[in-house]
Amino acid sequence: MKKLLFINELRYLFALGLPIMLTQIAQSSLGFVDTIIAGQHSTQSLAAVALGTSLWFPLFLTFTGVLMATTPLVAHSVGEKRRDKTPGLVQQAFWIALILGIVSVLLLRSAAPLFDLMRVEPDLTKETLAYLKAVSFGLPAMFIYQVIRCYCDGISQTRPALIISITALLLNIPLNIIFVFGYFGLPELGGEGCGWATAIVMWFMLFSGIFLLKTSHPLKLPKVEKRRLWVPGVTKQLLMLGLPIGASIMIETSMFSVIALALAPLGTTIVAAHQITLSFTSQVFMIPLSIAMASTIRIGTLMGAKQAEKAWIVARIALCTAATLAIFTSIGVWLFAWNIADIFSNELPVIELATSLLIISAFFEISDALQVTTAGALRGYKDTKIPLIIVCFAYWGIGLPLGYILGMTDLITPSMGAAGFWYALVIALSISAGLLIIRIRSVARNAIA
Repeated sequence: MKKLLFINELRYLFALGLPIMLTQIAQSSLGFVDTIIAGQHSTQSLAAVALGTSLWFPLFLTFTGVLMATTPLVAHSVGEKRRDKTPGLVQQAFWIALILGIVSVLLLRSAAPLFDLMRVEPDLTKETLAYLKAVSFGLPAMFIYQVIRCYCDGISQTRPALIISITALLLNIPLNIIFVFGYFGLPELGGEGCGWATAIVMWFMLFSGIFLLKTSHPLKLPKVEKRRLWVPGVTKQLLMLGLPIGASIMIETSMFSVIALALAPLGTTIVAAHQITLSFTSQVFMIPLSIAMASTIRIGTLMGAKQAEKAWIVARIALCTAATLAIFTSIGVWLFAWNIADIFSNELPVIELATSLLIISAFFEISDALQVTTAGALRGYKDTKIPLIIVCFAYWGIGLPLGYILGMTDLITPSMGAAGFWYALVIALSISAGLLIIRIRSVARNAIA
């Protein structure tokens, strides 16, 4: 009986997780495409996109994390057989998304003093600010789209987002080429062109999501007799669950941004190599992240249905699956590091440095997979506050200070540059994974009891 349950839940998790994984890969490939095409234009364009991405992408992920509270709350409603709760949840999430979109535009357009503080080269600063200004036009649309996606995921409809993301990626490639290199009479914009292409694609994704929400029968929100414009109780519920998620993501992603900014004075070659490594590992990260998101949905639904024992089985399946896949990806990165770096750049110094960083990154794939999957499972249990404390301790308490010591000083070893930061990431991820696994065992046992 238990073996049959294990097999059924494994199949269900893969049925949820595979479309999510393909969606995440397609969506994150927007930045991946930006990096490749900018690198083919010039090293400065690649560095501008690298620095710009190190600012807007963590901001985007942080605010998206706040909106991710929609998924477990909708999933719990489905498990409770109370779909009538979902329209109110989605409406309040839309308001939060709109506010976050406006805030993101204001923040990105006020980034100039930061580059002056970091003493970034003037030409690089100018191109980076132009890229950020262009991207900012699309972020409000993208946040509203994320609510639609979270709602669809919460009702276990993960394929619509896949269709939209793949279409958006196919649109992003020609738009990047046109704007970056200046075809059809348009000026050659370099790194700035990547920003305009991304912004256009973000609005396309929003309009596509609204269209599917209105026309697809499985996605239509249940009709309710009365719907208030603002429901403080629902908004509070979303923020209480979502703010720790967003803060956890901010802590993790901002560490990469701080690393990029700390490396900026060392020259464009080091910044470009770091960005290549980060871009590729971010793509690989989509695999365990999709398992984490699938576990959030499934565990949330099971907990809403008061099936805590089955939820714990799902959590363990998710962790084992993520670890197994991570072993294979680690081996692949180790074997083909040079080939991976060669895709991004045609300059030998950049390729050589990126190869060495990719080899280091292969070591933390397993820990990274375990920590993100465990965090996703905990969201299904509506447990987000303690994971926030764990992530803060591991990343900012240990990872970043140790990275600075190894990379920028001679206190322990001769200054290692970018490699020092990546070695510190290995340690921080391992600590985070271990503590989160201890936490989920405790939460699951309490839920069963």
